[in-house]
Amino acid sequence: FSQIINNYLDGTRGAAHRATPSGMHFRDSKRKVDYVLAYHYRKCVSQHQPVSGLLEPLHGLASSAIVSNGETGKSCLEQQQQQSSERHKPPEQPGLSPLDALEEEKQVQRKEYEQNLVEAGLEIEKDLENKSQGLSFVRIHAPWHVLSREAELLKIKMPTKKMYEIKEGGGILKKLNEIWCRLTQPLQPQVPQDNTKMKSLSYPFSREKMYLYNIKDKDTFFDNATRSRIVREILKRTPTKSRNSMGISTLIANNVYDAAYPLHDGEYEDHNGEMNERKLLYQEWARYGVFFKFQPIDLIRKYFGEKIGLYFAWLGLYTEFLIPSSVVGVIVFFYGCITIESDIPSKEMCDQHNAFTMCPLCDKFCDYWNLSSACATARASHLFDNPATVFFSIFMALWATTFLEQWKRLQMRLSYFWDLTGLEEEEEHPRPEYETKLLQKKLKTKNTTKNANESEISVFVSCAFLQDEKEKLTWRDRMPGYLANFSLILFMIMLTFSAVFGVMVYRITTAAALSFSTNETTRSNVRVTVTATAVIINLVVILILDEIYGAVAKWLTEIEVPKTEKTFEERLILKAFLLKFVNSYAPIFYVAFFKGRFVGRPGHYLYVFDGYRMEEARGCLMELCIQLSIIMLGKQLIQNNLFEIGIPKLKKLFRKLKDERTEPKEINTDQLKDPQQWDLDYSLEPFTGLTPEYMEMIIQFGFVTLFVASFPLAPLFALLNNIIEVRLDAKKFVTELRRPDTVRAKDIGIWYNILSGIGKLSVIINAFVISVTSDFIPRLMYQYAYSQDGTMHGFINHTLSYFNVSHLKAGTQPENSPFAQDVLFCRFKDYRDPPWSQNPYEFSKQYWAVLSARLAFVILFQNLVMFLSVLVDWMIPDIPKDISEQIKKEKSVLVEFFLKEERKKLKLIESFITRDKHRPQSGTKGQRIRAASFCQFSQSQKGSLASFSSQHTEV
Repeated sequence: FSQIINNYLDGTRGAAHRATPSGMHFRDSKRKVDYVLAYHYRKCVSQHQPVSGLLEPLHGLASSAIVSNGETGKSCLEQQQQQSSERHKPPEQPGLSPLDALEEEKQVQRKEYEQNLVEAGLEIEKDLENKSQGLSFVRIHAPWHVLSREAELLKIKMPTKKMYEIKEGGGILKKLNEIWCRLTQPLQPQVPQDNTKMKSLSYPFSREKMYLYNIKDKDTFFDNATRSRIVREILKRTPTKSRNSMGISTLIANNVYDAAYPLHDGEYEDHNGEMNERKLLYQEWARYGVFFKFQPIDLIRKYFGEKIGLYFAWLGLYTEFLIPSSVVGVIVFFYGCITIESDIPSKEMCDQHNAFTMCPLCDKFCDYWNLSSACATARASHLFDNPATVFFSIFMALWATTFLEQWKRLQMRLSYFWDLTGLEEEEEHPRPEYETKLLQKKLKTKNTTKNANESEISVFVSCAFLQDEKEKLTWRDRMPGYLANFSLILFMIMLTFSAVFGVMVYRITTAAALSFSTNETTRSNVRVTVTATAVIINLVVILILDEIYGAVAKWLTEIEVPKTEKTFEERLILKAFLLKFVNSYAPIFYVAFFKGRFVGRPGHYLYVFDGYRMEEARGCLMELCIQLSIIMLGKQLIQNNLFEIGIPKLKKLFRKLKDERTEPKEINTDQLKDPQQWDLDYSLEPFTGLTPEYMEMIIQFGFVTLFVASFPLAPLFALLNNIIEVRLDAKKFVTELRRPDTVRAKDIGIWYNILSGIGKLSVIINAFVISVTSDFIPRLMYQYAYSQDGTMHGFINHTLSYFNVSHLKAGTQPENSPFAQDVLFCRFKDYRDPPWSQNPYEFSKQYWAVLSARLAFVILFQNLVMFLSVLVDWMIPDIPKDISEQIKKEKSVLVEFFLKEERKKLKLIESFITRDKHRPQSGTKGQRIRAASFCQFSQSQKGSLASFSSQHTEV
């Protein structure tokens, strides 16, 4: 490699071109830096001689970089071939420590890899390794012939010369759209807008059809995102033979390189420099001061790629849809506030004249109590437990369906304008871990074959088996990973249930302990204290287990050894979502459906431990609301915001301290210069994917839809969070993360299926919340089946059963009760026969009637909402009508444009042929051959043109 790299700067020009102002080009200020590789190097004593021998001729020059210009001579290549045998193994030198040998091996792999990049057509520029150890960068530039070649291989759609008009809808919709655009004009970001009435016709790039494209400048025809994408594809497929590894991902995994990333478009806060896309995104999108503005989705897509553009488009649509649901939720909440004074059951509970003496809440230390003491709880429960919540549950189920349908329409619209229609999935390269596992399998099978019987039959069988199995990992190879996944996921789910059970035990024991207190205030506030502290403990446990489950899900996916990054991402998403779903919602499921269901009755309570009764449910829906609100708000505030802001800053600080500690304190002129863009970007946090961003929004979507019957204000809090979340994510992508590789994607992938599943599950859960957790069905049954006058008067008395206090077990009666002698019967909430009936304390007829009504409501509610959801799905087409027509028009325009350009080309060829025919016949032999070849080419062009025309006549 030392023979093909040379210093292109001479001593007289070195000072003038030491660095470009923007740091976006090579040191000649002409060639653009399309990609950067970063690595740490360390020189040992035995290494100094060969390295200094390589760099010694350059030390006298003013430049501090070495560059390959792609113009090597034959002698250089011959010398490189002579060294190829030495490149595949680390140089063996006496006295090398294992650490030095490893560093030598990395250096060999870097040299070979960079040589292969140069042979692939890329041009590279390197910093001199003039310190004993430090950080070095390899800057990569893709010339035009490489860009055009790779763009053709990747079938990248590029704009052609042809522009066509986009047909707009007419009538009232057009008028409404114009009015909406006029009203929202102040909310639009001040970014360059494409012509919305005209669209450039795009066609997959082809070097044979260069005349189709409007190529004014080859340096700017491919934008920065496309250039970096092309270079990344070359980096991914370029091999190294030192370890039979494929691509940059394997080299980073083996610590040969530290990082590989494209550059940002300059600084985002440089007020003196020229405007760039990064600065524009920061000013109009990534600041909290512009939270009221729409997102510049097209600019986001242009800068970060389609995959990230789709995420922010989805997040924006989801946030917009939260506005109407928030308004309806607030209306439902205010309806509860307005009707609280007219709620008859609440009045009956708060009426001091209704002396409902309730049974003790615990053994021995709890006294009889009056139901009117729970007046505040009853009034607060009505805010969320009223008939309007049923309507709101149906509304939110239809809202989720409408949101998903609208997203499909927006996704299709973006696919059309972003030229993603007909996008084929690109063949992905295997992951480094998969290649390593496959290599280990090959070596193991090879050793097994050598040690096997040498008979011809066994060798034939082994070779046949190897031919089928050696190129891939089978289910047998992955079986240990599958077993580990199943067992650990099951263990983690049981761990979550154990945490919920532990909090339940904490509530029971703490309530019992506080009931023993001699302080009257403590005893009176037992329920509030226990509920508040238990919810906080639940929140802390959820936050801790969330971080653990994220790491566990990643590890479990890694031991499965998926072949491609897409498969890896999908499996990781499913595991992480399953674990975090169970972790986030298990405490809420317990409060909604299990708490207070297995208490027993007075005289026959269920005990967890000796002397500790199961906790009773008092105002279940209210407690569910408290649980849901605190967990939801806590996760959004702590996990989604503080963690997102604090953890990246801590990681950046830690990496900076690590680099300062590892780099020697040597005087270097480079330190005196302003840092270049590659230095600034290296200090940023690497981009690790969109999974965390989607995950927190999907969990929030679950909070908004799954238990919305108990907390109508959930959409409002989600909206307030997302207004901040959009700008927080924007600022993170623009200012705190390295520029991600642009990835083309036509949809949001598996996340849509998860959203759809949550939407369907929310219908069932809300049906059970309304029928089982709330008092909606018992109230309905009482009013229309048991009430004497068709009103709710007497409802409280109807829901309370009698218990003879003399039937209490010995040792469980209240001690030191001031009015125990006056109490003959106490009341408890249940539908049971009174003690004077033939079957005392058995479930009454009312219990079975209410249970039947609950189950009937679940079936009716579920089928009604599902029917309405299907109806909404059917009424809203997935593809907007105007987009469907434009796609058809685009195909027709493409055929017409292609035929027109081909005819122009054919006429030009025929004019050359005609001109050659009119020349004297005494032309040279070469001229006659050229004329014949023109004729033959013209005939072939006519044939291909006729074939193309006939194939596309029906478009």
